[in-house]
Amino acid sequence: MNARVNAGARLAKRMERYGPLCVGIDPHPHLLENWGLPVSAQGVRDFAQIVVDELADGVAALKPQVAFFESYGAAGYAALEDCLGRARERGHFTILDAKRGDIGSTMAGYANAVLRPGAPFEADALTLSPYLGFGSLAPALDLAEEHDRALFVLVLTSNPEGASVQHARTPTGTVAGDILAAAAATNARICAASSTNVGPIGTVVGATIGDAARRLGIDLTEFNGIHLAPGVGAQGAGARECADVFGSSRVLAAASRTILAAGPGGLARARDTVLTELRGH
Repeated sequence: MNARVNAGARLAKRMERYGPLCVGIDPHPHLLENWGLPVSAQGVRDFAQIVVDELADGVAALKPQVAFFESYGAAGYAALEDCLGRARERGHFTILDAKRGDIGSTMAGYANAVLRPGAPFEADALTLSPYLGFGSLAPALDLAEEHDRALFVLVLTSNPEGASVQHARTPTGTVAGDILAAAAATNARICAASSTNVGPIGTVVGATIGDAARRLGIDLTEFNGIHLAPGVGAQGAGARECADVFGSSRVLAAASRTILAAGPGGLARARDTVLTELRGH
């Protein structure tokens, strides 16, 4: 991988151009109803198409959430394929939010479904759970590097149950801190072969975690990748919370309901409102 094709650097450039916002494609049943769409695979397909098309004039990334598609079975998966293909055609950077995590050939299977060119769910990036050990992600890491993809690994999530694992102490600090360090080391190796300072391995850190990182002795500001930050908007986080959690880090704020609630015809305006708030204007 080199600077010309590093997916992390590519996303960082999009953030500079369009702003630090990732819009989730989360077709909750109540949103389908509010949009006048059927609660069905066809409704999900139409919902995703509207989001992709209305935001085609400028957003750093789109993040389809797999769960809302797969709940409709094979037809839902077909809708997800259609969503990703349409987004690719419209020039979007896509992050497939699946939080995959397994070992060996099973992890390779998950990675093959997303990270290879021409894969059925081809996306620019995939979210992963590293809690079977960072080394368990090796098949996805290798494939991402080979095919210029990005990965976002869970580090510090906002759900209370996550703390029992992520905050646990290890000989070198904490579980979350060790995962962050492993991601940074992977990025450093990739960046050393290029002229970039942004690697393709990012983190998922909740924008609503407050002072958790500081209490654990984790410095998010030195990370050589992008922090994907869910929790912006409807979940309560804004510019102040992002600044408190991430400081001067490179942060891609993820917002879904606060934008999707605007409905067809209003998504671009809602996006602009969120971006204005994030920029502190």
